[in-house]
Amino acid sequence: MTDPANPDPARSFGGVADSYDRGRPSYPAAAVKWLIGEEPRSVLELGAGTGKLTEVLVGLGHDVFATDPDDAMLDILSGKLPDVRATSGTAEQIPTGDSLYDVVVVGQAFHWFDHTKALAEIGRVLKSEGRLAIIQNDRDDRIPWVRRLGNLLGHLDHDFDHAQALDDSGLFSAVESQTFRHWQVVDRRTIQDLAVSRSNIASLEPEAQDRKRREVLAFYDDYGRGMDGMQLPYNCRAWHAQVLPHAQVVSTGSTTGAHEMDERDEADRPAVPLANRTDTAVRLPRVVTDPDNGDDDLLIDFR
Repeated sequence: MTDPANPDPARSFGGVADSYDRGRPSYPAAAVKWLIGEEPRSVLELGAGTGKLTEVLVGLGHDVFATDPDDAMLDILSGKLPDVRATSGTAEQIPTGDSLYDVVVVGQAFHWFDHTKALAEIGRVLKSEGRLAIIQNDRDDRIPWVRRLGNLLGHLDHDFDHAQALDDSGLFSAVESQTFRHWQVVDRRTIQDLAVSRSNIASLEPEAQDRKRREVLAFYDDYGRGMDGMQLPYNCRAWHAQVLPHAQVVSTGSTTGAHEMDERDEADRPAVPLANRTDTAVRLPRVVTDPDNGDDDLLIDFR
């Protein structure tokens, strides 16, 4: 839960991680195929949460390194997908080396980022001609009963122009986008989980949370049984763009030049107080890169 004196909705999910995993929809495989491509790719996932998108990526054969700032969320991801590398980290300070990934993917989390810092970091970790892929589920509120449910759940101010954010950064090529329609089947339990997992509800005091949960359950009991049960319609929106060469870290080829470039990079990267940094070793007991192997493999030492 968030600190009532200093609430941060972006960090409210850990206390409701189980509800998040049960209540949130997955993503259609067709959308993920369009975003990433048909061939297996090395994928860095930001804001991976409990692994909703990670499961689809792994199922399609991609090699995924999952990151999220919340360990409670990652605990569930790792329980479901024990073979997926996962570690604590933020989009503004990505815990990995330069130019390592074919794709950086973000599911349902891009609106939480500090875009200036995060997009620079994403450019740093992408390979040449790598791409940023963003995917987001939005309920189809054109349908009256879905709109009523949305009013009960509350509306969050996350409706901004993803393509404009990428264009404004100057770090990516023209953005391509596409929308995919899919449905989530919900029951009496998962409709409550869906409600509790919303950041605006998760950050409430327990009594207010429970009151909202009961309101949503009453709505379900009135409208949710039907002949086919409650199938919640979503428009899954997807965007991707290719990283431009000037967004990436470029080696000078000389020791002195590289050292000077590293110093400049460190000066330009976001300053995070040491006490607030999340060590990658939290989840991967010791994570280092192998400079003799192109700095593209993670070596894990469990000592």
